[in-house]
Amino acid sequence: MGLHQSFVQGAMCFVVALFVGNGAMAQRGPAVVETKTIVTAEVAPMQTTLGTIMPTRRAVIGSAVDGRVVEFLVREGDRVEADQKLASLLTQTIQLELEAAEQELELRQQELAELKNGSLPAEIAQAKARMEAIAVAAEYLEKDKQRLTTLGASSAISVAELEQSLSLWLESQQKLLEAKAAYQLAVDGPRAEKIKQAEARVGIATAVAERLSDQIQKHTLYSRFAGYVTVEYTEVGQWLPRGEPVAEIIALDEVFLTAKVVETQIPFINVGETVQITVPALGQREMSGVVEAIVPAADERSRTFPVKVRIKNEISGTDVPLLKAGMLAHVVLPIGEEHEALMVPKDALVLNGSVRMIWIIDPKSIEAKGTAFEANAFPVPVEMGTEMGDLIEVIGEVTAGTEVVVRGNERIPPSRPGQPPSRVMWNAKPANPTK
Repeated sequence: MGLHQSFVQGAMCFVVALFVGNGAMAQRGPAVVETKTIVTAEVAPMQTTLGTIMPTRRAVIGSAVDGRVVEFLVREGDRVEADQKLASLLTQTIQLELEAAEQELELRQQELAELKNGSLPAEIAQAKARMEAIAVAAEYLEKDKQRLTTLGASSAISVAELEQSLSLWLESQQKLLEAKAAYQLAVDGPRAEKIKQAEARVGIATAVAERLSDQIQKHTLYSRFAGYVTVEYTEVGQWLPRGEPVAEIIALDEVFLTAKVVETQIPFINVGETVQITVPALGQREMSGVVEAIVPAADERSRTFPVKVRIKNEISGTDVPLLKAGMLAHVVLPIGEEHEALMVPKDALVLNGSVRMIWIIDPKSIEAKGTAFEANAFPVPVEMGTEMGDLIEVIGEVTAGTEVVVRGNERIPPSRPGQPPSRVMWNAKPANPTK
């Protein structure tokens, strides 16, 4: 009764409003109610913080070259995939230059292949036959030179004839040396230096072709990730200087909820922690997210730190994202250390202005009434603390294991000091006290 008297003294206006005399109570009998047991749980104080839905990636796609837009394939709101073509610039002149460069590259590659393959068997045989023919001719001139030299010694021929014979012999010797060298070159194949030179020419031609190909690629603009077009910066026929933007793309398959949290609460938030989120624009729809990052740089004026929560978005069959950039959202974040708390169902609370109370069953007064139970009930003023699903923390003169009224509490008539206590009846046996 001491707790009951304390409640009456602290909330007289509430008691007077609900007061019913003993006669009325006797006439109506005990209020029919349902009860639950007060339990303990480890909870952390939580607070709802405003945040904004933001894309996980944002990119303004610009042109790397000057050119005229000949294709622009997207519009604001369109979904694009990674590496999807957005626009292209005029490339006719560069395309012709690329074709010529590719032909030059083919020529240089064939020259290199010819050198690396070496001489054909037929070429070696040809060089050998030429060498042997020249050797036969040289041998004949050698013998003719010897014969004329003998005749010259006896003055049987003129000096001019002898010199002519000598000249032809010397010429045959040089041709024989040349033929032998040609044959050896055919057998040995090209020099390594020649192959290196040919490889260098192939490299130069390749670089030219790749440069022109890269130029053509730069005339085609692509999205680098899946997302949505939010801004168009150009149109077909427009001259686009180098560096000018074409379109803005944002990624929304996953989104960030960015909330600004005061510095005193930051120590209680952990990266990787799962938190609950509601979006007012979606009818207070609840969803969960994971704390992705706590940006370690505060706003100097507000002393708040940005906290990023990653959320898996829902994409409809028409490629429309459920969560859109800029939406307002609420995120429930811890603001204190975890502690043991007394938890009751939220339905146990009776509110009347600033007065918050719960109806407690007096365990000593429980009586069996057939299949039902009857007992005294008295109100206890409480303060509300942390919510956890359908439970809420209560702070007041309550203990774990006590039965609390969760339904029918609005039908319990309070009693004044000196009057019999309020009686309630329920059909379920009270649960054993739990902690």
